[in-house]
Amino acid sequence: MKKSRYYPFERNRYFYGKLLTVRDFESEQKYFNDKRRMMNRLLHGSGVLTGLQVVAVDEKSVSVEMGAAIDALGREIVVPSPMTMKLSMMDGFSNNQYAKNVYLCIAYDEKEKEPVHAVANSSVRSDEINDYNRVLESYRLFIREDAPDPASLPLATLSDQTIVLYQDKQVRVLQTTPRYVNPGQLFEMTLRFEKTLKAGRLSFQYELDARRVEAINGTTIVFQEPQDAQESEYEMKVLLRADSTAAVKASVGVKAGTGALKLDDRQLELQAQSIGEISIVTEAVKERLMSDFVKQSLEASLEAPSEPCIYLAKICLIQVGPTYVIESVDQVPFGEYVYNTSVMYRLGQASQYREETSGQFVTKSKVKTLAPGQMPELNVNYNPLISELSFDLGIPAGGGSGIAGIVSGYVDIPIEPFTKIAVSPFGRAMKSFYSGEIVHGLGEGNVLIITSLEERNGDSFSDILASGDRVYGGASEVFKGSEFEPDAPEVKIGTIAYPQKGTFRIGVKVQQSGEQGNVRVRWWAYSAEMAGVAQGSGGSGDSLDEALSAMREAASAGSDAE
Repeated sequence: MKKSRYYPFERNRYFYGKLLTVRDFESEQKYFNDKRRMMNRLLHGSGVLTGLQVVAVDEKSVSVEMGAAIDALGREIVVPSPMTMKLSMMDGFSNNQYAKNVYLCIAYDEKEKEPVHAVANSSVRSDEINDYNRVLESYRLFIREDAPDPASLPLATLSDQTIVLYQDKQVRVLQTTPRYVNPGQLFEMTLRFEKTLKAGRLSFQYELDARRVEAINGTTIVFQEPQDAQESEYEMKVLLRADSTAAVKASVGVKAGTGALKLDDRQLELQAQSIGEISIVTEAVKERLMSDFVKQSLEASLEAPSEPCIYLAKICLIQVGPTYVIESVDQVPFGEYVYNTSVMYRLGQASQYREETSGQFVTKSKVKTLAPGQMPELNVNYNPLISELSFDLGIPAGGGSGIAGIVSGYVDIPIEPFTKIAVSPFGRAMKSFYSGEIVHGLGEGNVLIITSLEERNGDSFSDILASGDRVYGGASEVFKGSEFEPDAPEVKIGTIAYPQKGTFRIGVKVQQSGEQGNVRVRWWAYSAEMAGVAQGSGGSGDSLDEALSAMREAASAGSDAE
């Protein structure tokens, strides 16, 4: 690690008649540069400030968009215009293997420019001496083919500890656990699997070696890459609970001799056993983490890699014949971002708004009629994507608030497309379609069945106008040519009842149809015997006129409820 010696700060002191040399002017620049860079590092951290997206422009080249970043030494990196480069032409790219993941990095760089004649040197040398008049603060793009050590990333150990369970050129397995937990606290351990594309199907199974930590779902950890997946990274969460004892160290890792890591059928040998440590503390975890951060020394806060850089992208390559192609590009794979205070304020406001509105949702309800004797039904569904809570209620007919002896329902009759030639070359193109047997639920005996054509419109605008559902009684063709004309094909409806079975069947005759679909028929069934039993009249029942009147009311109520 490189320790940048920005301090102590020393600035020029000017006085009348002072002879200014190169050293004085360099000191002047260093004073302001070092102060700014130290404040950048301590106040903002390091990472991408804005832009710098990496885009694959073809199978072998990428473009880095304009943007800005701060490196681990607090130096500003600015890319003023897009830069397109071929991967194989970049520093660090090797041609020994093409099926791999590579990392596109950016680092601060300085370039001397604008050569001028050095006047002072002409007095001591006869030949012409040139020197550079400017230093251009620039950047350098290069490739790294190995993933970085997790501990070397900025603030990587602030709140978590990440250990490497396995690593080679094709596969890396990481385990991440929190640094601190409270006694008895539930927390998650994250297993991260990184692999090259086309490397094979990854699987990992082992027994958890846990001390002062309990695995909620068992100690056998199993990961199996999905059969049809084509990803280079996977994450798996393992739920754990800390011991109830405070001020102790817990640990979690792979129990020796139990690890089985495979790529397809090839066994990979795990390295020496690695264990992650977790401290169980009584104080609030957030307060402990902040205390650790502010109490660390200035020297520790300014530690940086010997060659600091920012990982802009992970580029997944696959081998095609004797060369490679870019399969995918993952932006800033290790989350190296810097958010300014204005952005954090806005994000805080947005988070507060989401918390205030997270409990709000839209409710919808639907009621349907069940056969007498059936148990009431209530189905509740919640769709988090649109914050909608729906209630589907089924109420048996004939009981309590229902109409005795009357049941209702609907059936969708599938319609197959047909043409006039196929059915009747000389007459009207009509064809009949039938439902299966329908159990009306009124028992054996004669029943009266009334039907109507039902039309449903899934258009949200129609729902707002309360015109989304329509039930056409009688001949629907009377509405032809008007704004009330049904969208369904012109049909004639008939019924067959089977008294000994307690069932019936519905048939529809449809004019020429060119599209496959369904015709929905709403039905109402009336049993005088069931009505009489419900009323305690010994089966005498209502008159036919009264039954028809009651069924009309039921039809109206059914269409409104639906």
